[in-house]
Amino acid sequence: MQREEFEQQLWLDYIHTHPELGGLALWHGTRADYLTLVTLDIGPFSAVELTRKLHRMGYSPSAQYALADKGLMIHLLRAEDSSTLVLVELKLGTLCRAPREALEALVDRCHPQDCKGHNLLCRGRPWPMPSWSLYCTLEQEHPLAAWLSVMGPRVHHAGFDCRTLGEPIGVLDQALAGAGMPGHQHRYNGIFSVSKALEHRFYPAMPQRVAFCHGDQHRLCLGGLALAEPGGAASTVPLCDELLPAHARCEMA
Repeated sequence: MQREEFEQQLWLDYIHTHPELGGLALWHGTRADYLTLVTLDIGPFSAVELTRKLHRMGYSPSAQYALADKGLMIHLLRAEDSSTLVLVELKLGTLCRAPREALEALVDRCHPQDCKGHNLLCRGRPWPMPSWSLYCTLEQEHPLAAWLSVMGPRVHHAGFDCRTLGEPIGVLDQALAGAGMPGHQHRYNGIFSVSKALEHRFYPAMPQRVAFCHGDQHRLCLGGLALAEPGGAASTVPLCDELLPAHARCEMA
């Protein structure tokens, strides 16, 4: 698979999942500065395996962050003329035994064909839908474990640099609020806390009905959209270089 095709599939999967975000007129074809993807450290879905496949498409690792308190490793991968990939890996070993084994058992039910190929991050959930009770158990243990159980490895949210969009974050924030999408002014984006070096807003996607394995439906918010700009107006540093707190950065092997 070519990188351009892969990135297009990521975007199409994202806006298909969140059509209200795809319908916004803010970007008019502007490429997202970064795409935040979530996966877990099991077999072909692990960051190690996914990074190997992404390298074949031209992506190169540029930074790595460890958020031990959240059980996450975050890998930044870049390619020329492409959105930066912020690959977030949930370390299942940080979960308690019962929810960890329940999630592992769910993932083990993947069909072998759904564990192959270069498009594991834009193919949708490769394992069966969990029960509502399992989702609630995972939600109590770790929100991303619950998210992964119903979504599979894929894009959680797209992030845009306000400099690229040509408007300050306050103007864009008002535009989104007028479109019925009020943002959160705190630094948390549903996955990690953004560095204080950036002005940041996160806009949760509209809740949608999700059918669980027994046919019962529940409304969930499953991702969103982020806007950010450097705190210093004259900054020329790439947005993703300041996205995560510097203290979380770790040496790359």
